[in-house]
Amino acid sequence: MTATHILILIGCYFIVLLAISYFTGKNDSNADFFKAGKKSPWYLVAFGMVGASLSGVTFISVPGWVESSQFSYMQIVFGYLVGYFIIAYVLLPIYYQLNVTSIYEYLKQRFGIVSYKTGSFFFFISRVLGASFRLFLAAIVLQQFVFDDLNIPFEITVILSILLIWIYTFRGGIKTIVWTDTLQTLFMLVSVGLSIFYINERLGWSFSEFLASDELGQYSKILFKNDFFAKNHFIKSFTGGIFIAICMTGLDQDMMQKNLTCKSLKDAQKNMMSFSLVLVVVNFIFLLLGALLFIYANKFNIATPLMDGKPKSDLLFPEIALNSGLGITIAITFMLGLIAAAYSSADSALTSLTTSFCIDFLSIENKPPRKQKKIRKLTHVSMSVLLIIVIIIFKNLLNKSVIDTLLTTASYTYGPLLGLFAFGIFTKYSIKDNYVWLVAICSILVTTIITNFPTLLAYYNNLCINTTWDCASKYAKDNYYVFGHELLLINGVSMFLGLLSIKIKTK
Repeated sequence: MTATHILILIGCYFIVLLAISYFTGKNDSNADFFKAGKKSPWYLVAFGMVGASLSGVTFISVPGWVESSQFSYMQIVFGYLVGYFIIAYVLLPIYYQLNVTSIYEYLKQRFGIVSYKTGSFFFFISRVLGASFRLFLAAIVLQQFVFDDLNIPFEITVILSILLIWIYTFRGGIKTIVWTDTLQTLFMLVSVGLSIFYINERLGWSFSEFLASDELGQYSKILFKNDFFAKNHFIKSFTGGIFIAICMTGLDQDMMQKNLTCKSLKDAQKNMMSFSLVLVVVNFIFLLLGALLFIYANKFNIATPLMDGKPKSDLLFPEIALNSGLGITIAITFMLGLIAAAYSSADSALTSLTTSFCIDFLSIENKPPRKQKKIRKLTHVSMSVLLIIVIIIFKNLLNKSVIDTLLTTASYTYGPLLGLFAFGIFTKYSIKDNYVWLVAICSILVTTIITNFPTLLAYYNNLCINTTWDCASKYAKDNYYVFGHELLLINGVSMFLGLLSIKIKTK
């Protein structure tokens, strides 16, 4: 499949999205842009949220993670399931009762304006980084397999990607996203299914033979319970998964904005629970695909592609789909799946960033009606430019699996949100609102110190022959407790305790 063929495919795909945008964005009102008129069918939202939750990170990075971590990611996914239950029956009732547009309006009503702005700020940082991670992954694939052949620089690839998203979201907003996410989820799942089918066929296996193979057994260990100090221990991963789900979905304007377009709380809860069950199955299928990719690569001596001179396991799936002779069908379905995975997350992220900034920082509802639409559109453009800048910065910074980087980053940026919402829901205290931002910063600093304590201990006790930081870091990982995704809980607890220190007893 040539670069020209891929460009034609991308063009056709976006024509379909533009057609959806045309029909869903005719009204072009702020009410439809932010809430879709609260008329979205719950089953449509649930199916579309599968694609938005998976994104390009899951589509490429999770399969590429299998070689180094086997199926340990499922430990986190099982935690997600518990987290989604908590979202459905603890958080969603609060949001619907208050009838919010931005979920962080709850913090204003509960604590005050500084808490509200602090929560909004941490969502904003979290979503900018998260959306940029996801789009970065899609951009490097398009760059390596399409635009390098056309001598187009990476920066232009990123600009074109964001521009296409902006074009089909700037009118309809979340109303358009609900429908485009549904289509994109379908493309993504069909792509994965066909990839598994064709690779098994090339290996001479049926699907049942693949599941029973010794080769799969080398990659498919799910539970890691022997070494509690290890990063991937079951308890740490499962607990981390619960709070990652609560924070990255339940406390995230992007994901909750879709839920708030449902007609009622009951519909939103049905959406959340059905979505969570499907997501567990789909993640397992992605891991099966990852194992199959490495089995196929070993059998046919396909090397992991290089990026900036270093092996990049995230690029193995596109390498096999596009360059290993599996045929045009898998190449087309892979590209459709990749584009769908990347843009189903990125388009809703761009919309939610616009919503959050307009509501939480610009207080658009207090502006004159004739200016509100103009403010929304200017904000939409500004958010697009911001994502472009951050993605280009990532190109020079990221050197490990994107999924691992994304989850680690979430542990720091979503922690203050977790502590704020937990304190508001589970206590009756008021707080000294003006100090909340300072508590949030202290919480992140405390979490950072705790995370690096083993390395600091190794370094300052001269436990390495070579007392460089890199040597101390390696020694710490081999001999001390290694923090994993439970960092999010530690950060949230630290924030909660900090809020206790500034509490005001209610009479």
